[in-house]
Amino acid sequence: MGKSLLPPGDGGDNIQPVDLRAALEERYLAYALSTIMHRALPDVRDGLKPVHRRIIHAMSEMGIRPNSAFKKCARIVGDVIGKFHPHGDQSVYDALVRLAQDFSQRYPVVDGQGNFGNIDGDSAAAYRYTEARMTEVAALLLEGIDQDAVDFRPTYNEEDEEPVVLPGAFPNLLANGSSGIAVGMATSIPSHNVHEICDAALYLIKNPGATVEELIADPANPQRGGIEGPDFPTGGIIIESRESMVETYRTGRGGFRVRAKWETEDLGRGGYQIVVTQIPYQVQKSRLMEKIAELLIARRLPLLEDVRDESAEDVRIVLVPKSRTVDATLLMESLFKLTELESRIPLNMNVLSMGKVPKVMALNEVLTEWLDHRKDVLVRRSRFRLAAIDRRLEILGGLLIAYLNLDEVIRIIREEDEPKPVMIARWDLTDVQAEAILNMRLRNLRKLEEFEIRKEHEELSTEKAEIEALLASDDKQWQTVAWEIGEVKKKYAKATELGRRRTTFSNAPEADVEAIQQAMIEKEPITVVVSEKGWIRALKGHISDTSSLTFKEGDALRVAFPAQTTDKILLVTTGGKVFTLGGDKLPGGRGHGEPIRIMVDMENDQDVLTAFVHDPSRKVMLASTAGNGFVIPESEMVANTRKGKQIMNVGMPDETKLVVPVSGDHVAVVGENRKLLVFPLVQVPEMSRGKGVRLQRYKDGGISDVKCFAIADGLTWEDSAGRVFTKSKDELVEWIGDRASAGRLVPKGFPRSGKFSG
Repeated sequence: MGKSLLPPGDGGDNIQPVDLRAALEERYLAYALSTIMHRALPDVRDGLKPVHRRIIHAMSEMGIRPNSAFKKCARIVGDVIGKFHPHGDQSVYDALVRLAQDFSQRYPVVDGQGNFGNIDGDSAAAYRYTEARMTEVAALLLEGIDQDAVDFRPTYNEEDEEPVVLPGAFPNLLANGSSGIAVGMATSIPSHNVHEICDAALYLIKNPGATVEELIADPANPQRGGIEGPDFPTGGIIIESRESMVETYRTGRGGFRVRAKWETEDLGRGGYQIVVTQIPYQVQKSRLMEKIAELLIARRLPLLEDVRDESAEDVRIVLVPKSRTVDATLLMESLFKLTELESRIPLNMNVLSMGKVPKVMALNEVLTEWLDHRKDVLVRRSRFRLAAIDRRLEILGGLLIAYLNLDEVIRIIREEDEPKPVMIARWDLTDVQAEAILNMRLRNLRKLEEFEIRKEHEELSTEKAEIEALLASDDKQWQTVAWEIGEVKKKYAKATELGRRRTTFSNAPEADVEAIQQAMIEKEPITVVVSEKGWIRALKGHISDTSSLTFKEGDALRVAFPAQTTDKILLVTTGGKVFTLGGDKLPGGRGHGEPIRIMVDMENDQDVLTAFVHDPSRKVMLASTAGNGFVIPESEMVANTRKGKQIMNVGMPDETKLVVPVSGDHVAVVGENRKLLVFPLVQVPEMSRGKGVRLQRYKDGGISDVKCFAIADGLTWEDSAGRVFTKSKDELVEWIGDRASAGRLVPKGFPRSGKFSG
């Protein structure tokens, strides 16, 4: 027997039953909190997530300043993961790369040297090849960090300390934006223009209760500054109304439609090409080009001939139209609909308030928290400076005593075993003063002059008084914060290259939706074939002879008609419903097509009555078996969903039976009882939905056929042999009456089928 692997005893000694739900809740909550607090959401005060804050702090600790030499990214990443951020090196390097990309960050925080990727979506070189240092933006975020401006906490292994938040003299949250997915919540903040953010912040300092409406720039009042809207690194044009943007900033949720910037280039002789110079934010140019090429091959862009990428440093996408007569706006509208040349950038201002509470904030709340943080930093830095001045003044007092009694000091130091207590007792010095005198180098005796000491003492005393006045006055603190913000505004003003607004605003041109839809479909002739059992197909070309068409066993032709792929096909059912199918969406002519029921949600007890090409300028008359009817414009019949549109209200056994085009001024109705009635068309109402009015009265049976005609031309019909008969107005006198009459038996020669066409 081998050694038993069973635990000693019955094995149940150390098992603790745990409620699975409680355990899962507890563990998942811990994970969720960790993700929300320490990974995905930025802090409202410095706009940074922990990984970015640690990268900047590590660079600061390594002494990599904006004016210092570049250092290998491998060293920076190593320091970040070794000291502050115990995660994968690739994730840290990806975050570092993003901070350096001028097409990802509106105001890059890292100055990169080497290959840091491009707008086509190519990734950066490995971190052993690239180098980096801080930009002025990072220096502003760190300003005052060594002056007790913020709290520090132990790092993950408690060997070091890291800042809880950065001082943040730069309004980074709004300026560079942020995006992240946590557990049960996400954040998405687009970038903005610093000049405008500073304007809004200064307005908020002057008017603490300002509403979002007041912080948004008003085109009607250009003198008043404020935030105009997002300002993306890649430019583009925002086509969003001011009201919509104000609402988005007020609620902290919403989005902005951004379009590519384009212009036409004249090629002479009336020819032109379209050049796209800016694409929406976070759209990969190479992927965009692939998508346009795919659509071209799939013939979804009939107005476009070719697309070329002629980009170098700047974006330059050339679109060649099919012909010089193509409307450029229409071509671009069709591209905006189908590609990422138009994209929606969401805004979800979900941030960590005070570094602890995740919540969706409005624009004024975000700015208020940043300003409060700036004031807090100012107070802490002032107190730190005050303590330093106090220490220096104390030392200066001691040095002055030493200067005035220099020979005595030297004697005490030379002759006494313990000079410190002797000096303290002799001149009533503090421990710090005595220590400063003893630690003074001999070479400094030359500098020790009463004038110099008194001058420094005076300057420091003046500065101390100023700081004490600042700490005592709320107004002075806000003035100082405003001055600091003014300096940032000057540095990144719209007059500077980096501060210049890149994204512009415009209203989308009012293009005809129908025309855009048509522009996306290649126009080709087709013949639509609908069978008795409700199968539909579209054969290429216009086919006049339908006798050669084949159908499934027991099925036959119901209706066939010529159309174009750009047409809308209206299907009317016996239940009074209309469905709309695009000519380009119909199944091909091979085989028997497809059942209409799988394309639309048609009730089982209903059949297709007829189908025809939609003509919005035309009107039709609908009639039910029982003899009710009304006129409806075809523009009212279009249904935009699979569910269709109910237009004629009928209940079994009554059904919709006839759909005829409206023309002329009279209506001829013939019943199954072979009685004919002619009455004026004006007696039939025009409706968009309903049961209709009685056209002809029957004792039993129902309607057989309806025809609209001009009384002056007479009523014509065709018999089964193809002969055409016409009855003039005078000959029709005995059949002319009012709507809902019974009518009289049909004249001689009327087809036995009871139809006006054989």
